[in-house]
Amino acid sequence: MNQKHDFDLARERMVRQQIEARGVSNPVVLAVMREVQRHLFVPEAYQARAYDDCPLPIGHGQTISQPYMVAVMTELLKLKGHEKVLELGTGSGYQASILARLARWVYTLDRIPELSEKAHRNTDACGITNLTFIVADGTKGWPNEAPYDAILITAGAPTVPEPVFDQLSEGGRMVIPVGDRFSQTLRVVQKKQGLKKVESYFECRFVDLVGEHGWSET
Repeated sequence: MNQKHDFDLARERMVRQQIEARGVSNPVVLAVMREVQRHLFVPEAYQARAYDDCPLPIGHGQTISQPYMVAVMTELLKLKGHEKVLELGTGSGYQASILARLARWVYTLDRIPELSEKAHRNTDACGITNLTFIVADGTKGWPNEAPYDAILITAGAPTVPEPVFDQLSEGGRMVIPVGDRFSQTLRVVQKKQGLKKVESYFECRFVDLVGEHGWSET
């Protein structure tokens, strides 16, 4: 059995056992999770574990999220295909690649230039073109292209960053982990008449959202 076949089988098993079995049911999200090759977004040393049920290190103290978390956060955005999306925390580019297959355009921010550059190479290798990569303080969002129909934050925040919420369109959805530096609750924040409507889901743990409206670096 060749390595490509091994990866294909592992990815199918990942979707069935880690994602579908835990209740993710949106058929479009499941299809995209089957299509995007996660092993292309992890360092070579971890490729054999690319479809394991866990986050993996990608350098600079950052991780690629657990596949289930990628799927459930994507499902919670309820994308239809026409949206302009803001992602905070590019990391490896894997989550951005999933979003780009489900939305019209994705703007993805990371504060670490080396990660943003590598993610850009990763997504180019996958032929994904409806992405804009930005190096900036994600806790300030990206007002240049606001408002956004959906916002996904892939790092744990102490609170919902107000500048980012301000960039959400009326009726838009933000998915964000909120809590302390050791444990967060996954939340969906909708903008209704300019106010936050918050739904809480389950406990999770992410790397810190570092920046002016998040955690300090030390």
